[in-house]
Amino acid sequence: MSNLTKMMQIYRLGRIALHHGKRTISITNHTIAPRTLVAAQPRRLLSTEPELKDDYHSIIKDTEKPLGTGTKHEFQAETRMLLDIVARSLYSEKEVFLRELISNASDALEKFRYIILSGAEQTNNVLEADRSLEIHIGTDKQNRILTIQDTGIGMTESELTSNLGIIARSGSKAFLEQLKSKSATADNTSNIIGQFGVGFYSAFMVADKVEVYSRAATEEKGFKWSSDGSGVYEIQQSDGVQLGTKIVIHLKTDCREFADDERISTIIKKYSNFVGSPIYLNGKKVNTVQPLWLLDPKSITTQQHNEFYRYISNSYDTPRFTLHYNTDVPLSIHALLYFPEGKPGLFEMSRETETGVALYTRKILIKSRTDNILPKWLRFVKGVVDSDDIPLNLSRELLQNSALIKKLSNVVTSKVIKFLQDNATKNTDEYNKFYVDYGIFLKEGIITNHDQNEKEQIAKLLRFESSHKDVDTKVGLTDYISRIKDGQKNIFYLAAPSRTLAEQSPYYESLKRRDQEVLFCYEPYDELVLMQLQQFSGHRLVSVEKDMRDDKAASDLTNLGDDSLKRSEINDLTKWMQDALSGKAFKVHATTRLESHPCVVTVEEMAAARHFIKTQSHQMSEDRRYALLQPQLEINPSHPVIKKLYKLMSSDSELATLLTKQLFANSMVGAGLVDDPRTLLTSMNDLLTRALEKH
Repeated sequence: MSNLTKMMQIYRLGRIALHHGKRTISITNHTIAPRTLVAAQPRRLLSTEPELKDDYHSIIKDTEKPLGTGTKHEFQAETRMLLDIVARSLYSEKEVFLRELISNASDALEKFRYIILSGAEQTNNVLEADRSLEIHIGTDKQNRILTIQDTGIGMTESELTSNLGIIARSGSKAFLEQLKSKSATADNTSNIIGQFGVGFYSAFMVADKVEVYSRAATEEKGFKWSSDGSGVYEIQQSDGVQLGTKIVIHLKTDCREFADDERISTIIKKYSNFVGSPIYLNGKKVNTVQPLWLLDPKSITTQQHNEFYRYISNSYDTPRFTLHYNTDVPLSIHALLYFPEGKPGLFEMSRETETGVALYTRKILIKSRTDNILPKWLRFVKGVVDSDDIPLNLSRELLQNSALIKKLSNVVTSKVIKFLQDNATKNTDEYNKFYVDYGIFLKEGIITNHDQNEKEQIAKLLRFESSHKDVDTKVGLTDYISRIKDGQKNIFYLAAPSRTLAEQSPYYESLKRRDQEVLFCYEPYDELVLMQLQQFSGHRLVSVEKDMRDDKAASDLTNLGDDSLKRSEINDLTKWMQDALSGKAFKVHATTRLESHPCVVTVEEMAAARHFIKTQSHQMSEDRRYALLQPQLEINPSHPVIKKLYKLMSSDSELATLLTKQLFANSMVGAGLVDDPRTLLTSMNDLLTRALEKH
């Protein structure tokens, strides 16, 4: 068996990309990496960079000379309709025409490569089989001309008609059908980018006239195809046509920008920088950045990652974490994702910001920013996701098949979450630094998510200080559960501005006495996140305020002790205080859960109540606020202030009223239910003035 035949068999198990005019056919057996195949191919066939004596290299020449009179043809009716749609509304950005034509040229190169390696009969008739496979682009701003030329398979006269004159008649598609009839290994070749064959016609968005010079790899004759897009095209034989295909675009007056080399260079780098073959613009190679996501992760250096990260993210920092992910099941996915070292800016905090992941398919950019792959809360992640399985519409700008896209999103999102979980366990110090900067995004992920399972997966990444750990030592919910006492079904948390205030909180007193572990939440939205999460691994997340309000045993006043008000005294006092706080306190009652504090306020959902006070309470009257909150005042019948209040109730009712209102106001401040504590200064001064009258 010849070496060429062996390589042909290997390549049939690898990736096959086809045809000039109508996109790529991909046959994949992922047990053999495409880069392994490349290493096995002859250097003269696979050279992506010709041996040059200097930096300049161009094959674009004006050598074509049409012969005789051309034959005119009318476009198929559907094609004429398509031309009108393409020119008017199919693409949202005119610049994508260059992406389409470069992709077509890349397909032509890959088809030629396949034919040479396949050992097919026509290989013997191929001219210049060892030529370099390249794409060349030339600009002529003065004459408003853009030229795109490749050294690929080229087209015969009949192929020019079938590929460029009839819509939905793809050369790649026809070639695929031939492969399927010959080989059972082509089962996975049904995914063709742009299989509708509209990519070429995008040129008419910017062109007054398009000329195509093409010479098939096995033909001595070349041909010219030309059209102004009005419904007729012309084909005639031409001398001086180089092997491959050359497209000459005569630009419209308002599209002169596409004859500017800087503008073209920008478009190439945006959409086609990772095309497998070299692209030369006016003799200079443009696509110099490697598609790292398709390389062996072990072969990529830190410097390469840093440079690629800066390129893909347009930033100047370095990646904190790097996730390089490849899989074939359930979808073909190649992902290279970076987690920034720098802190997020104000712009990134906004939910209006697009996610930082670019979507590619077979190294061709589809969208530089997409909300379909990663959810909004992961918008800080930068990088690339490339999948052969992405279904696209005619213009390749909108994603189809929402179920498949959702599956792709779920796979990538789950991988990102699992990656962060692994780092939280194995790289704790670095993860904690990341959490300080980006924890707010994780919390957003819980609040905005509707899937409880995914919320709990994200919740594994949350970190809080614990009453059972030292200051600045943070634990996760999983750690908390590992220390939980038998039979305990709750995870307790307390929101406070600092550790000191948390430990001094009246809500924490009884739990501290019972040596119950409590998570301390210092950030403004922590308790909203936990309230939204509701449960974790079968355990309810309960705020200590709600636990106090729901604790029926604390209302049992059977054994108050000698140092407490009597039951009858408590009943009289709570009734009197209820009247004094009419319109404010929904209920006043005694509790045994307090020790050093005279009283405390509880509401049904403290986290929601605090959020309401901060965001909406200023829009309504005080009476309306209290009616919605329905706060309960719980008093400590053993506290000196409460016992003194009972005496003042009969001896100095005015002072007792001022004291009652101040105790309630203080408790509201302690609960975080007062938007601006400065409003209490007047009542506090009144109380002090009244208390000092006898001194």
